[in-house]
Amino acid sequence: MSILGLPLLPTTIVGSYPQPDWLIDREGLKSRLPPRVRAKELWRIPEGLLADAQEAATLVAISDQKLAGIDIVGDGEMRRESYSNRLATALSGIETDPPGMAMDRTGAMNPVPRVAGPIRRTGPIESQDAAFLKGRAGVPVKITIPGPFTMTQQAQNDHYPDDRSLALDYADAVNAEARDLFAAGVDIVQLDEPYLQAKADQARSFAIEAINRAVKGLPGLTALHICFGYAHVHKGASKPGGYAFLEELEASDVDIISIEAAQPKLDPSILRELPSKHIMYGVIDMNDPNVETAETVAARIREALPYIDAERLIVAPDCGMKYISREVAFGKLKAMADGAAIVRRELGG
Repeated sequence: MSILGLPLLPTTIVGSYPQPDWLIDREGLKSRLPPRVRAKELWRIPEGLLADAQEAATLVAISDQKLAGIDIVGDGEMRRESYSNRLATALSGIETDPPGMAMDRTGAMNPVPRVAGPIRRTGPIESQDAAFLKGRAGVPVKITIPGPFTMTQQAQNDHYPDDRSLALDYADAVNAEARDLFAAGVDIVQLDEPYLQAKADQARSFAIEAINRAVKGLPGLTALHICFGYAHVHKGASKPGGYAFLEELEASDVDIISIEAAQPKLDPSILRELPSKHIMYGVIDMNDPNVETAETVAARIREALPYIDAERLIVAPDCGMKYISREVAFGKLKAMADGAAIVRRELGG
């Protein structure tokens, strides 16, 4: 048995699943940098009907994952324009009119939340979403929120003396939100921290401190996703074959580390540097428009097994799936589940 009492090599999504075209302007979403402030103009549904429409889309995402054979189900992030902007703009101390500006990891300037006062979480933000997911899934569930280091990098700091101070207050807000998510029944809360890789030198200064503060005392399993960025956003740019910031996460108090390995052809021996962690291992290449075969997925899983006990391995895509079609996303998830089943049988699990 592995995590949450599931069979060996349980499968999950990283976070996002394709939002339906009837819900959001997908072409508009693809044509711009991921929004750091709210981009409500992207929604196709009138505001009075939007919450119901987002719930309907969430049910589709849950159903697709279960039909594909996914073991740990997410909500697909159907209610968000991006992975970070919903929570990041709901905190006290944030101004968005006018927004600030910060450099995206592509090197372009992007409107971002402007920190004008102390960062505080004044009430639950996504606990209702978490309760909806748990009540409808019928299996273990995971929900994602942006991490404190990444939110610090995606903000214009007009209040705090330095980024470390800002990150620690973001961490307190994340911790409070995560507590409510666990109270709503979530099995795993995942922090999305792609900027650990993008800003590795700064991350070494205070990121682990902020992350540990964000997960301190939480009553359930925590995960952290670190990646090289959406394949769609970084189209044409080759991804490095190794992380600039990864083994440092062994010192974190997070239970599960989510990494992408398929597209960058990551050397799996790096897993030896994370001996105490469960690993969400990316075996689905989000830059490849073709659906992998189950045997391709199985081969990618086998490559990791010399370096990690099977009990600590969770099978996942490299990154979020929001920029690909639902047809391709479902096919990739089905291949992932089938590939994991092949290796599970080989291991006698």
